[in-house]
Amino acid sequence: MAGGSVACTGSASPAPPASPAPAGSAPAGWPPPPNAPIPTDPSVVASTLRRADAELRNALPAWAGGPPSARPPADAVLLSLYEQRVFGTIATRPALVREVVAKLPARLAGAVRANVAANQSLRSLSGPPPATPPKLHTVDPRPAGELLADYRAAERRFHVAWQVLAAVNFIESKFGRVTSNSSAGAQGPMQFIPSTWKAYGLGGNVHDPRDAIMGAANYLSASGAPADYPGAVYHYNPSHAYVRAVLLYARRMMRDPLAYWSYYNWQVFVASKAGDRRLTGPGL
Repeated sequence: MAGGSVACTGSASPAPPASPAPAGSAPAGWPPPPNAPIPTDPSVVASTLRRADAELRNALPAWAGGPPSARPPADAVLLSLYEQRVFGTIATRPALVREVVAKLPARLAGAVRANVAANQSLRSLSGPPPATPPKLHTVDPRPAGELLADYRAAERRFHVAWQVLAAVNFIESKFGRVTSNSSAGAQGPMQFIPSTWKAYGLGGNVHDPRDAIMGAANYLSASGAPADYPGAVYHYNPSHAYVRAVLLYARRMMRDPLAYWSYYNWQVFVASKAGDRRLTGPGL
């Protein structure tokens, strides 16, 4: 096994259920502040998602087309976090998801369905929340443009789609934000068990993003990618729910070039019986 899934098996919440706003309330400010209550009225959820999506599509291209070391614009960070929190909230309410999707245009409805389904798959791996939040060490991630260059270099060498590598990195450590080892002893931004890293890490540093991405591509290639992505990802982490989440996120990035840039701004949350707590991102 490669992945220990720091970010999806209980150490961190995939996208949390937020404190809901009064059912008909839209965010009081815009972009929504980091801890804005999430509405639960289907019409309000749909309208705020349409607005967030439209404004992200205006904010992301200049950043994506800029220098690889560029940091995201503040509005994009807030809007992406808001979408993350909306998906986490509605994912626990299937009837609400159906009502919201019915009110959205086809492209955005498909994105909502995919993100909610991925959230539900990851949540199924988490089990009941612990009494106290786990202690995770977090750092600022490497710039999105630099990570993208690493994914593409690994794709050229091992013929593994860069979006699949990005999806694994996203799930395992939120693009390197989480630096703690998993409970199984997996390490680094791509969460390698030491024995697997020794076999597939190409002599690199498991904690270095570029080395870890290259090692993950090597392992996925040896496990059957690109001919069999489900089988290869299952070798990486033997869970059908994990495979489903990776491939849902990867396909979103394949279909929508801006999805990667939005996912990069999703933050780390930890779950406990007392509620979810955000560890990274604006306002902390």
